[in-house]
Amino acid sequence: QVQLVESGGGLVQPGGSLRLSCSASGFIFKNAAMSWFRQGPGKERESIARITTLTHSTNYADSVKGRFTISRDNAKNTLFLQMDSLKPEDTAVYYCNALRHFFSNDTLYPWGRGTQVIVSS
Repeated sequence: QVQLVESGGGLVQPGGSLRLSCSASGFIFKNAAMSWFRQGPGKERESIARITTLTHSTNYADSVKGRFTISRDNAKNTLFLQMDSLKPEDTAVYYCNALRHFFSNDTLYPWGRGTQVIVSS
């Protein structure tokens, strides 16, 4: 049974940092392109960062480019998102999932519960 468990969210002031983690199980993590998604209040869920399997090539949405860094530890089946210079518009529930293809938004597995990030002074 596939499980995706996100953690590390919280309340942070503008300009602050957070590091999110996604613990994956039930599939061969090292073979999966992975992505972080987020869903802000009243918005659709969107992919904001993605990473390939072996080469760890990355791609970012313009809204987070230069501020967020996605990484993975295949030995620990864990995906990370380092978020710096946070803005109020980054407030959202953050999720991870495996991608059918690196440049596709089609995901492979049921969504986890996500982790809430609130950026506010």
